[in-house]
Amino acid sequence: MKEIERDIYLEKLISRRENGLIKVITGIRRCGKSYLLDPIFKNYLIEEGVQKDHIIKIELDRDSNRKYHKDPEAFEKHIRSFIKDDRIYYILLDEIQLVQGFELVLNSLLYDRNLDIYVTGSNSKFLSSDIITEFRGRGDSIRVYPLAFSEFFAACGKDKYEAMNEYLTYGGMPLILSKKSDSEKSEYLKGLFDEVYFRDIVERNLVKRTDVLDSLVNVLASSVGSLTNPLKIYDTFKSKGEKDISLNTLNSYLSHLENAFIIEKALRYDVKGRKYIHTPCKYYFSDLGLRNARLNFRQQEETHLMENAIFNELQIRGFNVDVGVVEIRSDGKRIQTEVDFVCNKGNDKCYIQSALNLDTHEKTIQESRPLNNIPDSFKKIIVVKEHIKPWRTDDGILVIGILDFLSEKQNSYIGF
Repeated sequence: MKEIERDIYLEKLISRRENGLIKVITGIRRCGKSYLLDPIFKNYLIEEGVQKDHIIKIELDRDSNRKYHKDPEAFEKHIRSFIKDDRIYYILLDEIQLVQGFELVLNSLLYDRNLDIYVTGSNSKFLSSDIITEFRGRGDSIRVYPLAFSEFFAACGKDKYEAMNEYLTYGGMPLILSKKSDSEKSEYLKGLFDEVYFRDIVERNLVKRTDVLDSLVNVLASSVGSLTNPLKIYDTFKSKGEKDISLNTLNSYLSHLENAFIIEKALRYDVKGRKYIHTPCKYYFSDLGLRNARLNFRQQEETHLMENAIFNELQIRGFNVDVGVVEIRSDGKRIQTEVDFVCNKGNDKCYIQSALNLDTHEKTIQESRPLNNIPDSFKKIIVVKEHIKPWRTDDGILVIGILDFLSEKQNSYIGF
């Protein structure tokens, strides 16, 4: 296995170097946050001339550091024991959320102008709430995702077509690249879900109905790309004979899964009315391999896998992604049509439709219809499954294959 390069995140760290803020690196566990800090960022610092003894790395999930989990004062004292002079020290703290009262420690360290602080964490609610209430504008969040296809392809040593099939099946968790056989990959992903994510959610949130949480994950995995909401999921449970579960419990469990970065929610956005429709929404998995493992690799619908892969890629590229609704008048009636993704980055916007193929003229008209009814001039794209040379419809909509779309690092197809 080749060394995995995470240049997109390294550049973010470099641009934030010594900016006086706490760099908070978040993301699902085992997606490569620790690897980003050490060796990637650490090696960069050394190549830039930083002495090794001015890089302080502490891994808080190690047994030897458990003594600091409930003793923040001792933890701060331990960090300060490495500081011997007034030159810049780089503090790299892995899994900081394990330390009770860690925000007080970090705020205290910020008063030292020669400390540049980087921390990782695996729980969005825990870290984001503390950044807002305790860091008071002194936190700088960087979200890390499982491998993008371009990163996966560069490290897997396979041709693009084989790599694409592998990626859509087993996803982009970095350690999947070290597994040789399909059974190894399958067992790794199943174990990761059960022994790391599931257990972590249960213990952290004191989940009592583990059977309901387990079923909820399977329901979400089966309905990727489908409109849903907590009430609809609740009705699904009731229809299967689950009587003693409340809607509030399901809402809480959905939040737990989101906060652990296992699933991502995409809200519906009325493109013409320029307003959000908060229900129903769509849920996507942050990693396709984890989604597929939950279903024992049975439900491999290409349309769902494509849509989830495109959503993840857009997130990695830094877009805010919503599900679009476009109202069309037909025969005197108002019809709601869907644009798979409305993508925003700053003042720029684009619309993306995911389609298995455009093998007939009628299919092209069907997939283009919502896009053609959007009353603005932002870029419109249809991504298809087959490998094709990019082309444009009569209405100027760009049509490209998913392999090209996921391989494009510089967003040249999207235009920004």
